[in-house]
Amino acid sequence: MEKLRFSMAGEEEAVEFYVLEQTRIAGKNYLLVTEQEDGDGEAWILKDLSADGEEEALYETVEDDEELEAVARVFSEMLENVDIER
Repeated sequence: MEKLRFSMAGEEEAVEFYVLEQTRIAGKNYLLVTEQEDGDGEAWILKDLSADGEEEALYETVEDDEELEAVARVFSEMLENVDIER
């Protein structure tokens, strides 16, 4: 499982997340990430806000309920053995 380091706005220390899955919907990239490599835990859906071709990606947590529900459904279908609860 790939582990990425994220610099959070306003924070000095970076956060590391394991990427469970990624997808592209309507021209936007999404990541399903967690802080734990194994076992049950919290997961977040991040949306890439950077423009195509930019060297560094800019991600934010998906908070819009409709968008979150749609993307979570896609990830649930991709990861058959994982239940995503809101």
